[in-house]
Amino acid sequence: MKKSINVFEYTKEIMEAIPKGVLVTTKADKINSMTIGWGSLGIEWGLPIFTAYIRTGRFTAEQLNKNPEFTVNIPAGDFNKKILGICGSKSGREFDKITEANLTLVDGNKISVPAIKELPLTLECKVIYKQTQVLFEIPEEIRSANYPQDVPSSNPRANKDVHIAFYGQIVDAYIIE
Repeated sequence: MKKSINVFEYTKEIMEAIPKGVLVTTKADKINSMTIGWGSLGIEWGLPIFTAYIRTGRFTAEQLNKNPEFTVNIPAGDFNKKILGICGSKSGREFDKITEANLTLVDGNKISVPAIKELPLTLECKVIYKQTQVLFEIPEEIRSANYPQDVPSSNPRANKDVHIAFYGQIVDAYIIE
C-alpha cells in the first residue's frame, strides 16, 4: 500500500537523508540501485525536481541514458544500513545488488522503475534535462578533493570522473506502508 504525499512536506527528511545516503534506482538492462550522497530538491521551470549527481563512469549513468526514469528511495525510520553499503560499494555491471541487498521491489505508479520497500519514502522521477560537469570550471580545492585524476573510475568514492546532473521531474511521491 502506498500513501501519496506532497514531496515538499518531507523536504527536511529528504535533505537530511541525502548526505547519509539514499538510493537511486534505475531500470534499463536490469534493475539497479545505487547509493548517492549528492542530490538536491527544488523547483525549476515551475516543476518539482530532484537532481541526482551521478559520475560519468557509473552503470547508473549508462542506465539513465537508456531509460531516463529513476526512483529516489529514502529511509524512513529504522532500516538495514547494510543496504546503503552494498549499493554504494559494488557496481551493478557485475553484481545483482537487488538480490544481494535483499531488496523488495514495488511497481512504480507512473514510471517503469520500481520503488524499494525497505526505503519507503519514494520519489518517481522522469529526466527532463542533464548536464555534465566541466572539470576545469570546478574550483581547484573541490576538484582536487573530489576528482583526483590519478584515481581510476572504479573507486567508489573520489575518482577522476565528473558527475552528470540528472534533473528528474518528480511525477509522483509516496510512502510505502
